[in-house]
Amino acid sequence: MIFKDAFFLLIAILAIATLPPTLTPLQANTFLAQSDPRLVEADRLLEQGIEQYRTGNPTSSRETLQQALTRYQQLSDHPKIVRTLRNIGNTHLLQANYEPAITYFQQSLGLARQIEDGEGEAAALGNLGVIYANLGNYKQAEEYYQQALQLNRARNDRLGEGQTLGNLAEVFYTRNEYPQAIEVLQQAIAIARSIDDSRLEANSLGTLGVIYYSLSDYPKAIDYAQQQLQLSRRLQDPIGEAAALNNLGNTYYAQGNYGQAIAYLEQRLTLSRTIQDRLGQTQSLGNLSAVYDDIGDYSKAIEYAFQGLSLAREIKNPVAEASFLTRLGNIYYVAQDFPKAIEYHQQRLILAQQANNLSSTAVDLINLGNVYKSMGQFTQAIETHQQALTVARQIKDLSAESSALVNLGVEYDELGQSAKAIEYYREALTIAREIDDRATEGLILNNLGNTLFKTGKFKEAEATLRQGLQAWELVRASLGESDRGKISIFDQQSRTYRLLQRVLVAQNQTDAALEIAERGRARSFVELLSRRLNANSPLAQTVASPTLEQIKQIARSQNATLVEYSITYEDTLVDNKIQPKEVALYIWAIAPSGNITFRQVDLTEQDTSLADLVVASREGMGVQGRGLGVVASANPQRSSQQRQTLYQRLIEPIAQVLPKDPNERVIFIPQQSLFLVPFAALQDESGQYLLEKHTILTAPSIQVLSLTQQQRRRSSVRSSQTSLVVGNPTMPTVPARDGKPSEQLASLPGAEREAQAIAPLLETQAITGDRATKRAILQQMPNARIIHLATHGLLDDFKGVGVPGAIALAPERSRGESLEGNGLLTADEILDLNLNAELVVLSACDTGRGTITGDGVVGLSRSLITAGVPSVLVSLWSVPDAPTAELMVEFYRQLQQNGDKSQELRQAMLKTKEKHPNPRDWAAFTLIGEAE
Repeated sequence: MIFKDAFFLLIAILAIATLPPTLTPLQANTFLAQSDPRLVEADRLLEQGIEQYRTGNPTSSRETLQQALTRYQQLSDHPKIVRTLRNIGNTHLLQANYEPAITYFQQSLGLARQIEDGEGEAAALGNLGVIYANLGNYKQAEEYYQQALQLNRARNDRLGEGQTLGNLAEVFYTRNEYPQAIEVLQQAIAIARSIDDSRLEANSLGTLGVIYYSLSDYPKAIDYAQQQLQLSRRLQDPIGEAAALNNLGNTYYAQGNYGQAIAYLEQRLTLSRTIQDRLGQTQSLGNLSAVYDDIGDYSKAIEYAFQGLSLAREIKNPVAEASFLTRLGNIYYVAQDFPKAIEYHQQRLILAQQANNLSSTAVDLINLGNVYKSMGQFTQAIETHQQALTVARQIKDLSAESSALVNLGVEYDELGQSAKAIEYYREALTIAREIDDRATEGLILNNLGNTLFKTGKFKEAEATLRQGLQAWELVRASLGESDRGKISIFDQQSRTYRLLQRVLVAQNQTDAALEIAERGRARSFVELLSRRLNANSPLAQTVASPTLEQIKQIARSQNATLVEYSITYEDTLVDNKIQPKEVALYIWAIAPSGNITFRQVDLTEQDTSLADLVVASREGMGVQGRGLGVVASANPQRSSQQRQTLYQRLIEPIAQVLPKDPNERVIFIPQQSLFLVPFAALQDESGQYLLEKHTILTAPSIQVLSLTQQQRRRSSVRSSQTSLVVGNPTMPTVPARDGKPSEQLASLPGAEREAQAIAPLLETQAITGDRATKRAILQQMPNARIIHLATHGLLDDFKGVGVPGAIALAPERSRGESLEGNGLLTADEILDLNLNAELVVLSACDTGRGTITGDGVVGLSRSLITAGVPSVLVSLWSVPDAPTAELMVEFYRQLQQNGDKSQELRQAMLKTKEKHPNPRDWAAFTLIGEAE
């Protein structure tokens, strides 16, 4: 809800020097009392109370104002009584004490009308509107606002008019009438500037930012919120400042910049506590809970939600209380603590039923039924969703009706009653199309297609799922250029792409399944890259997925065998919980000649899932943990066995069609957990490494290879001959985990020696220590042909900050010789660069990792490729210092001999392996993108 600063709506200032003949008897009494010292004292108390409120102390303000009220009542100074009653009401409003606030505002309104005080009447009406808006009664709020607006315009009170317009904008906003809201806010801003009232301007700008936030125009939302923040701080207005901080936090959260979001929301929470703004505290706690829930920190999300729930109950705000109960139910649901989820959803349902809120009752029943469904209690789930369906139909809520029908279809499907499931799905589909709900339509078509597939109706299933893809892609198109939004929804939609592959494979249409596999990965990445490459072309707006012939052409142009993996899943009941289970691994090998080989690996009978096998193999090498040392669970022999098992599943089925010449390239297109596989270190049954047989690269998708090839052609024309080599910068300080103090990252002497050895090979000088500041490196990066950064890479500390990942560079040194600035070059910042380099080498830890999504790995490598780099060399784990330095020096020595980066990397790995046989020391690096 948008916070409105109601306290300063109107402040009457009496400046009468003589007794005008038009005064009423009541006003005359007030005038005659001007010389009374009791009035002087009352006025002093009134102004003191206002200042106490303004500086964030409503309790002291209320006590002072009560003293002023007593004196004014003794003096029968009715205009001042009107004003003081209103200000006392505002102290209660700030602390969300709505009942006493309404009482004081109604008293102020009644007396203002009695003495014909139009200014006081309008102010009281506006304040009552604010209260009812906070309570969610927007119809009543609008009635009060419209009355106030008429009074203000009749009196030509420009300030009052502007403030009331700002309040009316909230009502339009809650009804999604955004053009009307923007129009009245622009009027309010014009009024504020014409009368030079910065407070009104700040509040109106803040509300305008909220509107643009709702329209997903985040740059405008941030711009308006920043203007509000600056004005509010200049005015020393903590209420306006708190509102601006809240708006900034919410907008950065919507952009996926979690670090900035948390920082602003924490500031808002602290400020709200300082000024005793309890409603503001509940909002901040709710928003912080949402952010931590989104990044998977459920303990923090629950902690903030409990604080918010307690405060909501304390201030008797049923809307906030209901919201926190729903949030707790959903958090526990995602965390799979189903009994707790049921407990809080039931509490929420009771509240809705007590309030006779049928709309909320339907939603609460749906949420509760979903928990029973996830527990495998399908009979209980059906009963609950049938209740929801009845309520939804009673109030003609088509969205809730559609949702209840979908869930009933799932539950009957799980009970093996396919005909009934199909019936419910088709009912739900009709409604979803009627209300133009594309997302729900996509979900229904996926579920319907799955049921048809399980009943052997392959052709009908295929047609249904293709309709589902069309629905999903319309949803994606509606998001415009929102990369984060597209990544987020694609994780939900990827099930349809995988399911359609299964349907096509069941019909022996394996080539068509390859097209769908490629269509269902890295779509946001492809669109992002295409926009960068075709910024001035209509092609930037629409990017079709590649056809089979185009896939073959990409293999020819890369002169490489492309190996694309696709893991398929199905839901199964495990320990009374529905869990996704691996069903099959599909593998396509596309030779440069255009020949396509398809293999299918059954995963249903395996003791260990692919995902668990990848994790175990990494732990066995000692590379799963943070830092440079070997973790305690390291078991090289066990790891070797696990990497042999991975070879059996991933390589052996296609081994016969891979090139026999080890210099010929193989480009692996992984999926999900396979992005973390060190392909070079996989071993066949004789113990021979895959590196010894093949020259290896990786890519997020086949289509990305086509785009990086375009980048290579551009970079070869635009890049200079200079190179940038950085090694062991003076390390920045980063926050430690587990609540410990911040700590400076350890120095990397090997990285410095590495840079010093590499720089002459690239005909440049290494930049090390204090000289390797973030500012200095950023200045040189756009003009470099090769960029080599030998330093720390950070992942764990940056998982919740937009695009995960950061590179450690030196902080700035001030005149006083103290270090300033964090020196961390984040993946978010790299994403916005325009680079011309042919190759970037991140000789650091974890630089190839990130958040694994349906769109691939979202991290440093993705940001660099998007910034214009066709070839990126990154690591899959925390690399040891000394062996890495040797590997990199050898890589650049090889670079002087030929132009194939993948072959150079292979030779450097083989050389390093001779001295350091443990794969942990030589197999971490992978080349993403172009070989040449």
